[in-house]
Amino acid sequence: MPIEFILSSPVPLPDLSVLTLLGVFVLTALRQVGSLRLQIWQIMTFGAILVLLLGEISPQEALAAINTDVLVFLFGAFCVGEALNRSGYLAWIGNKIVSRAKDTDQLVLLVLFSTGILSAVLMNDTLAIMGTPLVLGFSRKYNVSPKLMLFSLAFGVTTGSVMSPIGNPQNLLIAINGNLDSPFVVFLHSLALPTLICLLIAYIVLKLFFREEFGKSTFTQSEEVITDPELASTAKKALSLLLILIICKIFLVEFFPAWDFSLSWIALISASPVLLSKKRVEILKNIDWSTLVFFVSMFVLMQSVWISGTCQELLARLSPQLGSVSMILALSIGLSQLISNVPFVALYLPAMGSTVSQGQLMALAAGSTIAGNLLILGAASNVIIIQNAEKEGKTISFVEFSRIGILITILDAIIYFIFL
Repeated sequence: MPIEFILSSPVPLPDLSVLTLLGVFVLTALRQVGSLRLQIWQIMTFGAILVLLLGEISPQEALAAINTDVLVFLFGAFCVGEALNRSGYLAWIGNKIVSRAKDTDQLVLLVLFSTGILSAVLMNDTLAIMGTPLVLGFSRKYNVSPKLMLFSLAFGVTTGSVMSPIGNPQNLLIAINGNLDSPFVVFLHSLALPTLICLLIAYIVLKLFFREEFGKSTFTQSEEVITDPELASTAKKALSLLLILIICKIFLVEFFPAWDFSLSWIALISASPVLLSKKRVEILKNIDWSTLVFFVSMFVLMQSVWISGTCQELLARLSPQLGSVSMILALSIGLSQLISNVPFVALYLPAMGSTVSQGQLMALAAGSTIAGNLLILGAASNVIIIQNAEKEGKTISFVEFSRIGILITILDAIIYFIFL
């Protein structure tokens, strides 16, 4: 090839949206600029403002990108979670769950498997909201590392949500658009066993990294006291409504998908006893508003990356291999870090073509979900957990998360590949 041609060929510059997102990753990893300590929501908000100022996304496109259903769902779940926590009822429930734990091994196993299984029904973000104050309470009560408890919760809710069509938003998208006749049966039959194995793998890896925490003396159990009986009664009603509505949703998704209703309605109706109670002002003051700001900013930044077409171009180049399970798992895990798992699934489903097998759909569900175990920004539930933990003075750094998360994600991918 002539040298002149090489020199005259335009060198494609990295897209500004993608560069901004990479900058967000770097800042999230560092979290410290001089003497300034940054929070995740502040970094993401800065990224969103930057792409707006650079003209990578218009104000109209930014507004359209904000998913109000997700925000309403999180708002409602935050209200219920705050009422449960503030009343002491959440600690009382948690005590019942781990009352059989005699040592750290059993405590970690109970946290991983209980939150994992419940996230398949209650959705991973809901468990992240309610579980964070709960596991930090376990940390204080049993003198166990708060980081170990937070990791157990994060890996539990992410991994467990794989095996259900309502465990997370991307699975619901696959269940609806994948034309599955019996979504719950298909997900459980294909993904339940490998998911349970992956939860066990998370326990083994955590035991490897937190060796000094395991094998501690037998725990002394004590009864938790409900500090605000009136608010606890309200929170109990809200939790009951949440469970009833989710059961209704499971029934409708399985048998009458045309009658299905939005998750935001579940959260709002469930939160109504709290929002109508005497303590509503106190609850509203203390819910995690910063995480809601994070989600607004994330929607804007991720939409800007989507508009850039970077991921679409990569998928177009790889189109002949998009159907293999190994490629689905690899791209799901990798690209979900760039544009988040829900937009990735929305992009990948049509790219796979009209003849998509059940195995391919399950690989897409597994890969896009365990992507959340890789890095902090890989799953919204991770951000919810860390930001709620930081309210209580505890946190997990980007590096701490990734050095454990990378190993768990690789092992998870191998397990799902073997089964699928």
